[in-house]
Amino acid sequence: MSVDDTGSGADGDGRVDPEPAPDAADSGEDPLALRLEGLILGAERRYTPFQAARSAGVSMELASRFWRAMGFADIGQARALTEADVLALRRLAGLVEAGLLSEAMAVQVARSTGQTTARLAEWQIDSFLEGLTEPPEPGMTRTEVTYPIVELLLPELQEFLVYVWRRQLAASAGRVVQAADDEEMVDRRLAVGFADLVGFTRLTRRMEEEELGELVEAFETTAADLVAARGGRLIKTLGDEVLYAADDAGTAAEIALLLVETMANDETMPELRVGIAFGTVTTRMGDVFGSTVNLASRLTSIAPRDAVLVDSALAEELIRTQDAPASEAVAAEEAAAAEKASEEPPSYRFALQPMWQRPVRGLGVVEPWLLTRRGDENDRS
Repeated sequence: MSVDDTGSGADGDGRVDPEPAPDAADSGEDPLALRLEGLILGAERRYTPFQAARSAGVSMELASRFWRAMGFADIGQARALTEADVLALRRLAGLVEAGLLSEAMAVQVARSTGQTTARLAEWQIDSFLEGLTEPPEPGMTRTEVTYPIVELLLPELQEFLVYVWRRQLAASAGRVVQAADDEEMVDRRLAVGFADLVGFTRLTRRMEEEELGELVEAFETTAADLVAARGGRLIKTLGDEVLYAADDAGTAAEIALLLVETMANDETMPELRVGIAFGTVTTRMGDVFGSTVNLASRLTSIAPRDAVLVDSALAEELIRTQDAPASEAVAAEEAAAAEKASEEPPSYRFALQPMWQRPVRGLGVVEPWLLTRRGDENDRS
């Protein structure tokens, strides 16, 4: 396909001279929707995908890979792209040309950014703007109200997004710098926890959609706040389930117990089960993978209601860091020895009770431990 096939010419250096964008009547699209798009993008439609790729100096094949990775649908050769789209392609390609990123890594950057911001944009439109754009007067359309609202909010939301991203980037970079070696930057030892609402499927059949949505939002919000406040990282939410990670076993254990206690004190919430495993985890695009993650998921599925099960590796780590005694017998011996020496006995946060070993498909025989707070009536083995 030549540049002339697009109906546009190219100057001596190969840059495309796009035609003016069609008006709303020609395109058949809602004129207010086009105005809203122009406001948000800050530019008018000028390029077809082919023209944008040529203007950015990248192949159509690479441009298509970038756009699909960002989550945008194929649009054929419709003239729907802007100068900002060309600049984005040029920047990604420039990182590859400079050797700062491989082509595969550049595609991953596009995909991770697209997936994250797509969810953010959907949430803001569905939850945030929807509540602000109820027509104040009869006869006004939602789009007519949305335009001035977006015009006012856009610069503030953009600045806030950049601020949060920089904060998160600084925190993540700090964790990487503290890694013991290069391999640990990718394959790290983490505590991974799953928290799962019990009987959620039955709830979906009994509750109205709006009520169910409010329950899920309350669960996700509470879990996210607790995980962040205690120094963990929320990896993802799956409606009735949350996945989180922590750098140390004690933090993961504290988060798990807080989740169970908080949900148990809320009469509107179902019971909760939590499973935690400790070990090597592969991190990719903000997600975590590996047998440690699979084990945490399996532990959650067999955990008692309103209880926390952990694997033997996490139990050993809690004992090593003196967050939990090896057994109640050991704790009693330590207390007696401390009393005899007129010293304070060791102070433990958690108690561990070994459960029956059981085979787990794909993971072999697993030895789960019941995690409770030290001093709870059900701590005693």
